[in-house]
Amino acid sequence: MSESIVFPYEDPAFVADPYPFYRRLREGGPVRRVVTVRGLEAWLVTRYDDAREALTDPRLSSDLRLATDPRLLEQLPAAERDGAMRSMIRLDPPDHTRLRRLVSQAFTARRVAELEPRVQEIADRLLDAIVPAGRADLIEDFALPLPVTVISELLGVPPEDRDGFQEWTNVMLAQHPDRPDLAAMDRAWRRMWSYLEGLLAAKRTDPADDLLGALITARDQERRLDEGELVAMAFLLLVAGYVTTVNLIGNGIAALLAHPGQLKLLRDDPALLPGAVEEFLRWDGPVDPGVLRVAAEDLEIGGVRVPRGATVIVATAIADRDPVEFHDADRLDVARQAGAHLAFGHGVHYCLGAPLARLEGRIAIGTALRRLDDLALAVPYGELPRQVGGLRGLRQLPVTFTASR
Repeated sequence: MSESIVFPYEDPAFVADPYPFYRRLREGGPVRRVVTVRGLEAWLVTRYDDAREALTDPRLSSDLRLATDPRLLEQLPAAERDGAMRSMIRLDPPDHTRLRRLVSQAFTARRVAELEPRVQEIADRLLDAIVPAGRADLIEDFALPLPVTVISELLGVPPEDRDGFQEWTNVMLAQHPDRPDLAAMDRAWRRMWSYLEGLLAAKRTDPADDLLGALITARDQERRLDEGELVAMAFLLLVAGYVTTVNLIGNGIAALLAHPGQLKLLRDDPALLPGAVEEFLRWDGPVDPGVLRVAAEDLEIGGVRVPRGATVIVATAIADRDPVEFHDADRLDVARQAGAHLAFGHGVHYCLGAPLARLEGRIAIGTALRRLDDLALAVPYGELPRQVGGLRGLRQLPVTFTASR
């Protein structure tokens, strides 16, 4: 295999638009050897068909402890190394299957559809607060508080606690990939874990009809998960339940404002909105470049031999721009049939919250377009401040608008 490639996270042009770099990686081969945090080498799967197949290959494990390079675990804060391994996203069947079954009923299409009036109410309330000003940061004022409120209500997190867990999550996730502050991440991780332990204990004393209450019942009465798994599940649902949805909403609105023709097309035909959400997920999805796996045995991906214990990144963000699967893949097209994208993954680890994320994305973006006239970016698209490494999202989305209804 050729010399390892380093991601250019220090290059502002890459941060603003990594896809030309990703295109060159994909064109250079189906599996590329790259260097990630602290010199860790990984095998990057770049093409759609290979990525889709890799996501269902049982020889690629979600258990990071199988990696032969200790730097994979060393990139995590110390407190997370054990706790995160109890989360279902880091487990393989049958443990993954057992844990997923416990919460899957809360995220069925029917259950999510029942949330639509409440999600719409939250979206309208947030926009009511910003409409008079004529300008806003649509991340802080809209894209962030909407999914935070929804997942908090679903889980039963008190409103007064939400600023705390957002702050800890930001510390854990908003780290430069080449210069992570592991000590700060460790403190935030411990505070979040301790908070959830206390919240779960309080709900045992004063039971509530929410998702965390249902998980406590499963823990205490049916013994289907242990205490560590219970806290890890709460952690995963709380954090994953809003972070990527913030990115979906922010990336989607920013993409439309950078493509006036697509914005007009969607305003003229709101029936395109559900499909447009799929296109936003494909074109500039919330996870970047993809998901981690570890080779549990020697295997071949795209004709390239990957050794047992190797770190593998299934690069869904790169695969979703593969022109073999998506015609004119670098072009944003809100009328495209993009439902085959891999932004939510594929196989047994397919995103449990996908129906909820789609609902929130559709309502948030649709309501913003309907209520904010003359909506425009307050800074050029390429200068929007972005997250780097692991997630693809905006830290701020300053906009102006002149009228509303």
